[in-house]
Amino acid sequence: MLLDHYGLREQPFGVTPNPRFLHLGPGHREALASLVYGLESGRGFLALIAPPGMGKTTLLFQLLERLGGSARTVFLFQTQCDARGLMRGIMMDLGLAAREDEDLVSLQSRLNQVLIEELQARRKFVLVLDEAQNLEDSALEFVRMLSNFETPREKLMHIILAGQPQLAEKLARPSMAQLRQRISMFIRLRPLGVAETGEYIDHRLRVAGYSGSQLFNRGAVSALATMSGGIPRNINNLCFNALSLAYAGGRKTIDSDIVREVAADLDLRALAAETGLASSSTDAEPARAASGLDRRGADGWAVMLDRILPADAAGSVSPAARRSRTGLERVKPAVATVAAGPNWKQTVGSLAGRLRDRMVH
Repeated sequence: MLLDHYGLREQPFGVTPNPRFLHLGPGHREALASLVYGLESGRGFLALIAPPGMGKTTLLFQLLERLGGSARTVFLFQTQCDARGLMRGIMMDLGLAAREDEDLVSLQSRLNQVLIEELQARRKFVLVLDEAQNLEDSALEFVRMLSNFETPREKLMHIILAGQPQLAEKLARPSMAQLRQRISMFIRLRPLGVAETGEYIDHRLRVAGYSGSQLFNRGAVSALATMSGGIPRNINNLCFNALSLAYAGGRKTIDSDIVREVAADLDLRALAAETGLASSSTDAEPARAASGLDRRGADGWAVMLDRILPADAAGSVSPAARRSRTGLERVKPAVATVAAGPNWKQTVGSLAGRLRDRMVH
């Protein structure tokens, strides 16, 4: 229904990293070029720092795809481990069994043999550690030791540490000075500006089949850039919910008012305050749109539910139903009828849950 309303073939703002929707703006192209250059020039140790939701992992997959058969790669993203757990993860990704009782020395010896074989085959060996901010200090120290695999002429292993800004904070500690000195390039992904946000949205809409002129007007794009903080994942969440809300109102163009309403709906702190769960901490960072939580306004829910209910629904809802916590305080009569009867709360809650799941996922 929603896709037909906008003339789309598929959902343009999904939550999975579909490579068909990959959009490399100037910042992402520069970061990718820096990673490629760092590997080709044999720099050995690189770091990629980006806020959550910036597309860091998608960019790393793009890098590995470009390397193709010219490199043997290990990609680890479950990095909440110690040094031995990290080494076992590397061996498993290489398809090599690691015994439970096998010590680090033995594991490193076997890895060294793999590195020599790759060198003889004239292939690079690239280890990518995603979400590296989760690595324990002992594991980070072990990563530094892995960078010692080298010949007098070149590195046998190229390492990319990728993580959120907390990784930069960890590396800035005095205790990490030796590791920090080994990293030859610090590459950053910065949030999108207004123009880049517009290009990002237009690209995803075109891939999804949109052929109109302006689904999100200039005011909406400006508001999206501000409300999202320029984070692609936040932009996706806001756009998805903006399309849903505009569809509920029968509108085919999204303006700044819709974006602001959706951003308010996605504010977890406001939701916590409404439910009496607000934190007493004064330095908690605003969640804004990053959560992906959908808290549709009452009128929006009413219209959306009206569309998925049977056409012959009739009746009314009790005052208690209108004050329920399902977010349906002003439910329309047609919507409320399905909820009439002794089990109205369960019925309305089920419908709201189904619709919320549909909209979020």
